[in-house]
Amino acid sequence: MLDATKTAAARKLLTASTRSDVPPFMVMDVMAAAERIEAAGGHVIHMEVGQPAASAPRTALAAAHAALEQGRIDYTSALGIPSLRARIARHYRETYRCEVDPDRIVVTTGSSGAFILSFLALFEPGDRVAVTVPGYPPYRHILNALGCEPVLIETHSETRHALTGEALLAAHRKAPLKGVLVGSPANPTGTMMTREALTELIAVAESEGIRFISDEIYHGLDYAFPAVTAAELSPNAVVINSFSKYFCMTGWRVGWMVLPEPLVRPVERLQQNLAISVPTLSQIAAEAAFDGRDEMEAVKRGYEENRRILIEGLPRAGLVDFLPADGAFYLYADVSKFTADSFDFTKRMLAEAHVAATPGTDFDPARGKHFVRFSYARSADDMREAVRRITAWLGQISR
Repeated sequence: MLDATKTAAARKLLTASTRSDVPPFMVMDVMAAAERIEAAGGHVIHMEVGQPAASAPRTALAAAHAALEQGRIDYTSALGIPSLRARIARHYRETYRCEVDPDRIVVTTGSSGAFILSFLALFEPGDRVAVTVPGYPPYRHILNALGCEPVLIETHSETRHALTGEALLAAHRKAPLKGVLVGSPANPTGTMMTREALTELIAVAESEGIRFISDEIYHGLDYAFPAVTAAELSPNAVVINSFSKYFCMTGWRVGWMVLPEPLVRPVERLQQNLAISVPTLSQIAAEAAFDGRDEMEAVKRGYEENRRILIEGLPRAGLVDFLPADGAFYLYADVSKFTADSFDFTKRMLAEAHVAATPGTDFDPARGKHFVRFSYARSADDMREAVRRITAWLGQISR
C-alpha cells in the first residue's frame, strides 16, 4: 500500500502544468515525418517549413569566423550590442526613411523571443489579444501559455485577408481587447497590408486603447508593393523583426524589437532574467549581415521565380484557388476540391508523393481543413519537381 502511495505521489511530481498543454506546432511534426522518409532512403521535396535554402550572407559568416578566431565570446548587454542596435536604426533610416532611436531597439532571440518579451511586458494573465486567422500558430500558443486569451478574428478575400479596423472594433465591442497582433507580409497567406490599411488599423486600435504589435519578420520579401513598417506610422507600436527570413539566418536565432520608450526598461529587465543576453556570435554575424544585401536580393529574386513556378504550375495540377502571394515565401492553397481534411491530405501527399507541406489546420483551427500551405523557399528545381509530383499524385487520387 505504501509503495502504491509513493508511486501515485511520484506521478504527480511528473505531471506537466496546464499552461504547457499547448498544441504542437504542426509544421515541425511534418518535418520530422519527412526526415524519417529521408532516413529510409526517400527523397522529399520540402515545402513544409519556412526555412530558406540559402545560407547566411557571406559577410555574416566572415564576421562570425573572425570573432571565433579571437577566442572569447562573452555576454553582451541585455538590450544587445550597441553597434548592432545602431545598425538596425540605420536600416530603418535607409529602408523606410524612418528615424528610430537606437535606444528603442532591443535585440532578441529571434522573433520568438520578441513575442514572449512583448506579451509579458504588455499584458496581464486573462487579457484578450486579437490575432488573425489564418495566422502563425505560436501567436496564440504563446499567449495561451502565458495565461492570456487569444481572440481569433477571421479575415476574408474581400479585404485581401487583411484585418480591418471594423473587424477589430467588432471583436472589441464583444469584450474589451488589450492588444492586437498583425503580420505583413503574413504567414501562411503571403498577403500584405497596404499603407492605407495599416494606418487605419493602427489608428483604430490606438483610439480604443488597444496595444498594437506588428510582426514584420518577412519584410524585404515583398513582391506586390513595398512593405510598410508600423514604426513609421506610430511611436506607440511594438515592432518585431528578425534576421531569420530575409537574411537566411534561421538557426542563428537573432531578431529585434522596436519599442515605445516606456517599455524599454521593462523589457530589459525581463531579458536580463529570462536570457541574460542574446548569443553574442549571432549578434556579431547579424550586424555584418546588413552588408550582404546584394547577396540577399539575389536570393529574393530566386523566391520570385519559385513563386512564378507555383502560381503557373499548381493550377495545371488542379489547385486553382490560393490567396494573393504578395510577399514572404508561402502559397496558401484551397484543397477542398480534393479533401475535407487537409491534415490527411498532407499526410498522404508526403507518404505517396514525397512532397511535404503543412495542413491549414495549423494556421486556422476552423477553416484550415480546406487549405494547405506550400513554402517556396527552396530551389527552383525543387519547385518544378514539386509541381510534377503533385500533378501526378492529384491525377491518381482523382481517378
